[in-house]
Amino acid sequence: MHSSRRGHRAKSRTRRILFGGGALAVAAAATVAVSLASAGQNSRTAAGADHAVFVQGNELDGNTIHVFARGDDGTLRPAATYGTGGRGGDQVDAPTDSLASQGSLVYDDASGMLLAVNAGSGTVTSFRVEGQRLKDRHVVRSGGDFPAGIAVHGDVAYVMNAGGEGSVQGFRITGEGLRPLKGSHRSLGLDNEATPRFDTSPGEVEFTPDGRNLVVTTKGNNTVEVFPMRRDGLPAVAEPVVNDSAGGVPFAISFDRSGKRMLVAEAEKSTVTSYRVKRDGKLKVLQEPLPSGQETLCWLERAGDYFYGGNTGNSTVTGYRMDQHGTLSLTNEVGIATPPSARSQGVIDLAVTDDERFVYVQNAVSGTVDGFRVEANGALTKVTTAEGLPAFGESGMEGIAAV
Repeated sequence: MHSSRRGHRAKSRTRRILFGGGALAVAAAATVAVSLASAGQNSRTAAGADHAVFVQGNELDGNTIHVFARGDDGTLRPAATYGTGGRGGDQVDAPTDSLASQGSLVYDDASGMLLAVNAGSGTVTSFRVEGQRLKDRHVVRSGGDFPAGIAVHGDVAYVMNAGGEGSVQGFRITGEGLRPLKGSHRSLGLDNEATPRFDTSPGEVEFTPDGRNLVVTTKGNNTVEVFPMRRDGLPAVAEPVVNDSAGGVPFAISFDRSGKRMLVAEAEKSTVTSYRVKRDGKLKVLQEPLPSGQETLCWLERAGDYFYGGNTGNSTVTGYRMDQHGTLSLTNEVGIATPPSARSQGVIDLAVTDDERFVYVQNAVSGTVDGFRVEANGALTKVTTAEGLPAFGESGMEGIAAV
């Protein structure tokens, strides 16, 4: 479960967000220079043929994928930029993250495809990945308004549409891109405009690792909704099984190494709850919401037995450790896995490499991506910063994937 994203805009603005009574004001300014600043460079910085990081620009006038070659030491260098054939989107009153979701850019290792949402045009783009090159672009309708997330299991992909009543739409992954899966469309029963507000849009869609359930978080309804799935890739129910969230404003979804525990990041108090997803779609709380002391946790990804959460409220990354009994704890007392930086403001989405050695973090306000090496104790050591990406303004980059 890895993701990817990037874009450009010359206007800045300030927005205000309220989560459970807490206010966050952030300013975004676009950057114009394209450069790369890296730490710890050595003779191993040359990128392997198959190592890349993909960033979705999410530009309103034409969505793009920015490709970076990744060195063996985690450093990045710009490789190419590709148009998706669709437009980016910007949710109403979004504070730093235009799509307000996790998983808007997904790399599927089995098919070798990169899948990207085009929220502004209601489409999804697929590319075939060859090292740092993208080929065979195909664009299909998403089956709803404002697609904001994608989940993949086997040869099936589901797109989460955030606008209107919200929906999930299934697709078969083929050599010719995505093919709509007849009978797969399901409503989420929301009450949004075609372009939703960030606080009432769903946060993420994700399959359980065994593929038996499709899970969606809804921020505004404060629910975690589950569609039990059939073997043919279709939902087994007409409506989702609705579970009240244990913590406020559920957003991102991740799973432990065994695939038996589902972790949900909750933005209201920056907590993480651990669940077991039952076959019938009901959830059992395994560990009550764990606070980190940070502000506005929205994104969460796993690297081995560690998890890393993006806190957009104060631009920090929190580290979590899961022990052999499945108990989650912070990797340190202060809840910060790496020191925050003035060049790394507006932390949003994250991606982890397949070997789980590196974590890449999008900084929406700064228009940068930081790369970190995962240390044995779960600490993160910065090894690279890619600059000149679309900073948050009228829209901003969102979606990142690493291979």
